[in-house]
Amino acid sequence: MPPATPGPVGVFDSGAGGLSVAAAIRSALPDQSLVYFADTAFAPYGTRSDQEILARTQACCSALLEQGVAALVVACNTATANAIDQLRAWAPVPVIGVEPGLKPAAAATRNGTVGVLATRATLASRRYRELLFRVGSQAPAVRFVEHAAVGWVELVEAGDLESVHARTLVRQAVQPLLDAGADTLVLGCTHYPFLRAAIEAVAGGVHIVETGPAVARELLRRLPQAPAGATPYAAGDEAPRPARAAAGIRFEASGDTAAFAALAGQLLAGMSAAGAAAHGVRRDLAGA
Repeated sequence: MPPATPGPVGVFDSGAGGLSVAAAIRSALPDQSLVYFADTAFAPYGTRSDQEILARTQACCSALLEQGVAALVVACNTATANAIDQLRAWAPVPVIGVEPGLKPAAAATRNGTVGVLATRATLASRRYRELLFRVGSQAPAVRFVEHAAVGWVELVEAGDLESVHARTLVRQAVQPLLDAGADTLVLGCTHYPFLRAAIEAVAGGVHIVETGPAVARELLRRLPQAPAGATPYAAGDEAPRPARAAAGIRFEASGDTAAFAALAGQLLAGMSAAGAAAHGVRRDLAGA
């Protein structure tokens, strides 16, 4: 087997949503160590200007690069939309972003109707509209129905995944897509997989497409050297598969790291790929 990459993989998000991507990476690459940076002191990014988001993304990714990471995963839709091109031109390592899984959803739908759940900012972004145009051109028979999932990010950041309030917000967003005939749902934000149980309680047997497995496949393809024990996802996989506990996840945050580490432990405990010891460090980065 080839040896593991010499450095960890850096995963960056403004908050906890990127943990769903980290879990997918852990499933595919159980021997690869991760450093997860949450810019909690400046979250949420949705209320910030494009220049602020770019500056914060570069600052946080610089902090990861200082630790010798072998690749950067921008596990945030907003940061990807605003900063991924600049990061790829600037960073000396592979940079992988995230985008809603419209293409695999178009391939998976049986009746030609796909529901897309995302934040208002993502649905309004130029990058999303360009993605929708490309996929729509390739699959003209598929109809995409969009809905902004109001309050879902806040639910996950609060660790509120199963309350009556959480189930109500999930139903309010999912039901209109079901009423429109969607047989496939795209979770267009990295926070949303943590609400999957509540989504499935409403949507029954509807096919669900997440972002994490596609990111793990791309990371495995672009790492300088594939880690030992890598178990790449097949193209149709949408959720993290069971993985043995191996290399750890190190948490860093620009805000309260102890609070973030506690939230991360709660969220990852509910995902099959979580089982890794982790510890956290606060990083004080200059304001954007």
